[in-house]
Amino acid sequence: MATDIVAQLADSLAKTGVEDGELSYKGQGRKLDDAQSVEEMVKEIQDFKDLQALRLEGNTIGVAAAQAIAKALETKSKFERCYWSDMFTGRLRPEIPPALNSLGDALMLAGARLTVLDLSDNAFGPDGVKGIERLLRSTACYTLQELRLNNCGMGIGGGKILAASLIQCHKKSSAEGAPLGLKVFVAGRNRLENDGATALAQAFKLMGSLEEVHMPQNGINHPGVTALATAMQNNASLRILNLNDNTFTEKGAIAMAQALKHLRSIQVINFGDCLVRPAGAIAIAETVSEGLPILKELNLSFGEITEEAALAVALAVKNRDQLEKLDLNGNCLGEDGCKALKACMEGMNIGELLGSLSDDEGELEDDDEDEDEEEDEDDVDDEEIEEEEEEEEDEESSDIKLSTPASAPRPPDVSSFLSFPSPDKLLKLGAKRALLIEQQVDVSDASKTAEAFLKIASVYKEENNDVKNAVLDSVDALLKKAFSTPSFQGYNFVSSLLVLLGLLKSEDKVKPVLVVPGHLHALEHVVRQDYFPKENVAVLEAFMSR
Repeated sequence: MATDIVAQLADSLAKTGVEDGELSYKGQGRKLDDAQSVEEMVKEIQDFKDLQALRLEGNTIGVAAAQAIAKALETKSKFERCYWSDMFTGRLRPEIPPALNSLGDALMLAGARLTVLDLSDNAFGPDGVKGIERLLRSTACYTLQELRLNNCGMGIGGGKILAASLIQCHKKSSAEGAPLGLKVFVAGRNRLENDGATALAQAFKLMGSLEEVHMPQNGINHPGVTALATAMQNNASLRILNLNDNTFTEKGAIAMAQALKHLRSIQVINFGDCLVRPAGAIAIAETVSEGLPILKELNLSFGEITEEAALAVALAVKNRDQLEKLDLNGNCLGEDGCKALKACMEGMNIGELLGSLSDDEGELEDDDEDEDEEEDEDDVDDEEIEEEEEEEEDEESSDIKLSTPASAPRPPDVSSFLSFPSPDKLLKLGAKRALLIEQQVDVSDASKTAEAFLKIASVYKEENNDVKNAVLDSVDALLKKAFSTPSFQGYNFVSSLLVLLGLLKSEDKVKPVLVVPGHLHALEHVVRQDYFPKENVAVLEAFMSR
């Protein structure tokens, strides 16, 4: 009998994950729509004395369910840590702000003092940020140390709301003698762009307490990078700076090199895929050679860095005793340059610290052309930001955009191909066509992904192996990325496909495409692939059989 009781207790603990004041429902895949669906959870929260942390990741929570959970949290005065990433999958955007407001209001009512707030992988857009605005400005967040909002689609508008909330929280907490001391900030893949990054830079400069900053893939170019660089100078304890896959160019890289001179505690610098270019790399090398005594990792991969600049970086890390990795892959060294770099590192007895150079792009042919491209790129980026701001002012920010910003100027042929597809254009994109197309398409938007899929498939030619393979490789890359993106709605993708193929009527009066054999061949291929969900295959089969 006693054995049975122990076994039941163990099973219960395994299900809820009770540990050190923490109650966990992580990854249980529960669909929690109403108060009834969370009755058991609510009781466990209520019965948990001195609850400090609640994990809700990997479930999907509706408004009524969130309100019931919130009611149970109203008495948890010792609550500190919210692990609430990926908990709105399949929910409509209007549902998310009231759900977040309910949970936040409960924590404020309880008198909680948060240290961790993690809402990553919830594609809630600017409206979702409004859902936590009140919480972020409250006493509950005066003690916040970690704020994780990775892959939330905040956009420029959301970035500005977040920055204003952090600034207000800092001012109010400072007035009470205990200023907000945020240590970890994570907001990758949010399309913050220059204005969002600049707004957040003001908050970072004010706080001065950051130890980790992760803002990869945000479409930030040199004005935003420069603003962040200025802010980072005020955060002397910064250990990790990850701005991977933004577009520094030389201006931004040089500004960041100057900022690094003030960061003696920096251990990890990730400026990979940031187009720092030779002058930027040399500026960073000079900073490294003059200081950064405990540097462990330096990533300057895929930045159009030449042999001379790469060698300068290598020489700069010569006496960095704690260095564990130097990544210069994907630059423009050429075969001889790669050999010279390896020889240089080995000559200093640190050859094992050099990462792979397998993706080297070969030597640059014309520096003048590169400078022209930089100027053109800056102009294009500024225009795109202005368009984004106009869209937000028109309250069109409800369309979540989580496309991965390319760190280098996108070849015009990619846009040309997707606008007017042809087999020749697809082949001319070269060996990296799949990656280029994958970077161009906003896979968070199911309808745009469906349109892109059909455009690529339309040029399929059974009798031409080169074109056939190019099409299948490209659609594989596109859909693999789409179905692996947390915010991607697979059923919406299938619905959009059916509408575009004329098999399903749309309320928006979408005009169907002219169906060609390539569409059917490509569909037949993708539904056989592991990345394509079997439940979506069933829906397609039901309509295609007509």
